[in-house]
Amino acid sequence: MKNPRVRFMALVLLLAERINVGGQAVIEGVMMRAPRSMAIAVRRPTGEIVVKRDQVPPLSERYPVVKLPVVRGAVALFSSLVMGVKALNFSANEALAEGEEKEELSPLALGGTMAVAFGFGILLFFILPLYLTKLLVPLIGDSNIVFNLVDGVIRVAVFLLYIWSISRMGDIQRVFQYHGAEHKTIFAFEAGEELTVENVRRHSRLHPRCGTSFLLIVMLVSIVIFSLIPKLWPFYLKAGSRVVLLPLIAGISYEFLKWSAKNDSTAFVRTIIAPGLALQRLTTREPDDRQLEVAIRSMEEALEVNGGHKDDRLVV
Repeated sequence: MKNPRVRFMALVLLLAERINVGGQAVIEGVMMRAPRSMAIAVRRPTGEIVVKRDQVPPLSERYPVVKLPVVRGAVALFSSLVMGVKALNFSANEALAEGEEKEELSPLALGGTMAVAFGFGILLFFILPLYLTKLLVPLIGDSNIVFNLVDGVIRVAVFLLYIWSISRMGDIQRVFQYHGAEHKTIFAFEAGEELTVENVRRHSRLHPRCGTSFLLIVMLVSIVIFSLIPKLWPFYLKAGSRVVLLPLIAGISYEFLKWSAKNDSTAFVRTIIAPGLALQRLTTREPDDRQLEVAIRSMEEALEVNGGHKDDRLVV
């Protein structure tokens, strides 16, 4: 096969049977991750698509403990956060108009950004619902089950309200279009199809392995885990336990997502993943062809760097 495009598409068809690929929408672009590589493709204001790609060796090669169930989910959450912040910084700089000053994050600034984002999420989705539930104790009584159920319902409600609120913002809607382009491209890859705009366009923008679904699962799993915490504990212990237990919740949620992705052909699994897919109607939008081109370019670059390696990780 002398034609480079033919050779590349043969590689794509081979990889489609071997590996899981995931991604993330960024500012005017898409990041795609294969098990051993990542690529970020961003469309500049000039129309040019710029790409950054890297090899990303699995941590499990250096630390075998990372392969353990539940542990791998907690590690995946942290590594995805690190990589996501870096990808957003790169895309924000590349999407700037000519003459605007770019700003690279130092390791210290990167750590600070992650700490702020993580802290905001903990306060909004875990501490605030707990505090509001504490205020409702005179109304809901002394039952530990009722307390934790109300806490969980408030947590999910805050999460849904947050997603709905940001989905109304114009800039975020463009990111959500790229989110839809990411999903469509992954579907086409998984189907073993040639990655063309025409092929990618006809696929769904709702994917069962989406990070949005993962976050919803986290919210629901937390209801079960937090129900084990005694209601009589003081507020500071309850709040602290939510932070300490978050890696466990992420790990369990990851295993559920991994299982459901492998069994989504059954009616039972399709039923239980339906809420996550429905939520993606808020976090994805139908992309245009130019956005699909960016997602396809990101996928092609990530696959080329990955080079045919096989790995059992699930990227979301």
